[in-house]
Amino acid sequence: QVQLVESGGGWVQPGGSLQLSCAASGIIISGRTMGWYRQAPGKQRELVAIITSGGITNYADSVKGRFTISRDNAKNTVYLQMNSLKPEDTAIYYCRCLTPNYWGQGTQVTVSS
Repeated sequence: QVQLVESGGGWVQPGGSLQLSCAASGIIISGRTMGWYRQAPGKQRELVAIITSGGITNYADSVKGRFTISRDNAKNTVYLQMNSLKPEDTAIYYCRCLTPNYWGQGTQVTVSS
């Protein structure tokens, strides 16, 4: 059974930082493109960042320069370092394995003062 388990979410003040983790089990993530997505209340789910098996990354314009996606294949884990957080970053953040298509259950990130 494949599981992607996100952790690291929580509440943070504007300008703060959080690091999300996505631990995979039942699937080996090396050789696979992995991604982070988010869904804010009343909005559609959107891509935040992806990382290919070769380490190539791509980011949504809204997070470029603030978020960093990385992977540790030895730990079968993907990370999302989020700095300079803004209230508009508030959302449920989901980890995804693109091929085959698997999603985590999500972790809530709330940015407010």
